[in-house]
Amino acid sequence: MTSATTFDGTPARPEPTSNGGSAGPGSGVRHAFGTTSLRVGAASIWLSVIVLLPLAAILVQSARGGWGYFWSAVTSNSAIASFRVTLEVSAAVALINLVFGLLVAWVLTRDDFVGKRLVDAVIDLPFALPTIVASLVMLALYGPASPVNLHLQHTKWGIGVALLFVTLPFVVRSVQPVLLELDQQTEEAAASLGANNFVIFTNVVLPALLPSLLSGAGLAFSRAIGEFGSVVLIGGAVPGETEVSSQWIRTLIENDDRTGAAAISIVLLVISFLVLFVLRVVGSRAAKREELAP
Repeated sequence: MTSATTFDGTPARPEPTSNGGSAGPGSGVRHAFGTTSLRVGAASIWLSVIVLLPLAAILVQSARGGWGYFWSAVTSNSAIASFRVTLEVSAAVALINLVFGLLVAWVLTRDDFVGKRLVDAVIDLPFALPTIVASLVMLALYGPASPVNLHLQHTKWGIGVALLFVTLPFVVRSVQPVLLELDQQTEEAAASLGANNFVIFTNVVLPALLPSLLSGAGLAFSRAIGEFGSVVLIGGAVPGETEVSSQWIRTLIENDDRTGAAAISIVLLVISFLVLFVLRVVGSRAAKREELAP
């Protein structure tokens, strides 16, 4: 068998592979490169069809009336009122789930109790349950005929409870895997040096959990600002009080103002993207500091 030569007739040197060997014709390097390109191409096409094209379509729809119409749609009194209600309740829901989602994930990860697997399965129920069913449940529990004598219909509290229900899994499922992977020997070492539980949690556990906590809270916030089904009955869409932006979008569509509805949707998309981006950046920097810490 003749060896490969270069253009000047000298024997060609085989290219080293990642494991120190030589990469010949048909080796795994070329195969991996080709396979990776195929995967990236397929993923890009799927992402374009499922995400980018719909976003482009709604962007085009919002621009049909021009910048003046877009601005008047997103700055109208009704739009501003719906943004205020949406952002206030969503921010409060994200903060509450940040705390209690961490608590639930901690209990499921570190504690053993009867019915633990059942509780762990129930956490995912809001993902599987149609959101309109969640609204019916909230109305039956906190409506005019409340069996617990707690009437939250047509109040921000009612919207908040409904959003807490549908967004809790985001924080729990973001934090739970990280808790499972944490090295508890570090916590035991800190305890042996005299650190109390609060110091161990704030100085050892929390820095490692911060990226996943922020990610879960960002997802919960983004889901909350776009939620419709779970709040449609319990909220009642009272203008300026309980009408969230998704309900105002529905009102615009019913009034055949699709351009205005698209404009409101773009604002919600931008807010959601910015929140997720900022939290990801903060979480990434926190993770790097944790890796560099001695």
